[in-house]
Amino acid sequence: ANPKAAICSDCHTTHDVEAPAKDSAKLAITQNCGNCHQNSLKSYTGTYHGQVNKLGYAYTAKCFDCHGSHGIQRVDDAKSKMHPDNRLQTCQKCHAGATQGFTTFQPHGTADDFARYPYIWIASKFMIQLLLGTFAFFWTHTALWFYREYKDRQARKSRPHVRTDELLLGKHFRRFPLLWRMGHLIFALSLMILTLTGMAVFYADSAWAPVVMNAFGGPKVAALIHRTSAVIFASVFVVHLIYVVLHLRKSWRTFQWFGPDSFIPRWQDLWDIVAMFKWFFNLGPRPVFDRWTYWEKFDYWAPFWGVTIIGLSGFMLWFPNTTASFLPGWVFNVATIFHGEEALLAALFLFTVHFFNNHFRPDKFPLDVVMFTGSVPLEEFKHEHTVEYNRLVETGELSKYLVDEPSRPMALGSKILGFTLIAFGMILLVLVVTGVIGSMMN
Repeated sequence: ANPKAAICSDCHTTHDVEAPAKDSAKLAITQNCGNCHQNSLKSYTGTYHGQVNKLGYAYTAKCFDCHGSHGIQRVDDAKSKMHPDNRLQTCQKCHAGATQGFTTFQPHGTADDFARYPYIWIASKFMIQLLLGTFAFFWTHTALWFYREYKDRQARKSRPHVRTDELLLGKHFRRFPLLWRMGHLIFALSLMILTLTGMAVFYADSAWAPVVMNAFGGPKVAALIHRTSAVIFASVFVVHLIYVVLHLRKSWRTFQWFGPDSFIPRWQDLWDIVAMFKWFFNLGPRPVFDRWTYWEKFDYWAPFWGVTIIGLSGFMLWFPNTTASFLPGWVFNVATIFHGEEALLAALFLFTVHFFNNHFRPDKFPLDVVMFTGSVPLEEFKHEHTVEYNRLVETGELSKYLVDEPSRPMALGSKILGFTLIAFGMILLVLVVTGVIGSMMN
């Protein structure tokens, strides 16, 4: 006999024993396992199985589903359900089509043990460095920009000196066609839904996560909504790529790949960044920009990275049987890290940096509706994109882009829509930050 082994009351408690078939009993027993196996419970709750369990739902695999209950043996015992010879059969009880790749999944893998879990360690450290590097630069950029623009507006230096021709007052400059604006709106809505449904699982320990999950009708419904939104999000991205390719086919020989109309970064963008920081510290004048600023180009190219990382990792997790048929099981651990951390990066960036650049900085506050109306006041366009404005005036092409200001219903509707999206985004930001702080404290 082993006096250290668990007895009945360790798993089932004493005076409130419930039928093991009840969900509440399954959840309680799983938590009781952690009384003796704290590290194992902590690593388990970091997996999708454990996150759903933490949200209060008992349908995913729990400790006893993998290790057994009254017949638990050490992993190296041939009778153990987790013995290498029995592991696949154990996985197939829940995953009928499971292949050998499932057996190398690490449900208790941690990011702080390189010797045992090198791939998990590398993936985790890479994403942490990416998060720290990205926000160290952009949040510093945001803080300095806010301070300098605020000081300029206080000194009344920002707008009065860029008045346009009096004959053009009241005119707007058309920046974005309807197709771009519709794509942006669908992109924004699907991304916000992805954030809400995904972060509720990612931060299952948060007080708000079970409330959100119950509102959706449970993790299964939320997963369906999440994947539907992901397909919509990816579809908009693919349609945009097709549009770009077809557009470039018409002007392949004449298109200036590093010209002002191109989103491809060029040396001028680097000089603009340097000039911007000089302006931040009052070491030079505010730089003037062409059609696309360096932060707009970053906003454009970031989804290429994000969709690739989040999309591929999400596809692997969505179709585990296909993934495990040709990749080892530890790929699920790595995919989970990439999927969650890259989604966190995207959410924090969009609801802080992107919102600031386009809405919250002093020159834009409280809302810029150009992505909803498609046009911007000409005076504002001249201030924000002086190089393009001067070029169009010199070539006599400015009139091609001039439109009347949006109608009152259009302007009002754009403001209502814009403020609604910003409010939803800020709520999501508070939830995500709460989740981050909570996970750091656990």
